Amino acid sequence: MNYLAHAWLSFGDPEILAGNMISDFVKGKKKFDYPLKVQNGIDLHRRIDEYTDYHPATKTAKQYLKEACGLYAGSFTDIIYDHFLANDTHEFEEGALEAFAEKTYDQLDPFKNLLPPEFGRFLYYMRNQNWLLNYRYPKGIQRSFEGLVHRAKYIKDPQPVYDAFIAHYEELKNCYDLFFPNLKTFAFHELLYLRPDRGNT
Repeated sequence: MNYLAHAWLSFGDPEILAGNMISDFVKGKKKFDYPLKVQNGIDLHRRIDEYTDYHPATKTAKQYLKEACGLYAGSFTDIIYDHFLANDTHEFEEGALEAFAEKTYDQLDPFKNLLPPEFGRFLYYMRNQNWLLNYRYPKGIQRSFEGLVHRAKYIKDPQPVYDAFIAHYEELKNCYDLFFPNLKTFAFHELLYLRPDRGNT
């Protein structure tokens, strides 16, 4: 999953959120440099990603993109899922996404000194360009595709992937609809398991 989903599936806990958002920038034993609950967020992120990769709906979604982007289909699917989450009225009532985006940036702010430098740069642009809100719009997804291609080694043009996204919009939305409720339940139960105080409940 991409940034909006990882933020949303932190269930309002700032330390879990910090770990969930930085996980891709934390390698190996570096995880243990962080407070325990941030480590839990890092672990939750990784479990969410693994669950996403192996879900049947995700495997179907990637097939719609593979001709356009090959092995990057999973990364583009993650961004597309954020688009459908941003427009999911079961998750975000009118005005709720705007408020959630600002709350997320505010919750991450106290962790600035803990954040990996590369993610700190990401966060600057994320907040200033309001990525979490702009996943709602096709133009925002197009810009996210361009950013992914800029960082990738083996793909140079995001347009064929964007064209496939638009051409298979309804099919991809159906994949999201089949997938996300399962993921949300999974993430909630994984977080309960990871909580350091679970033995006291």
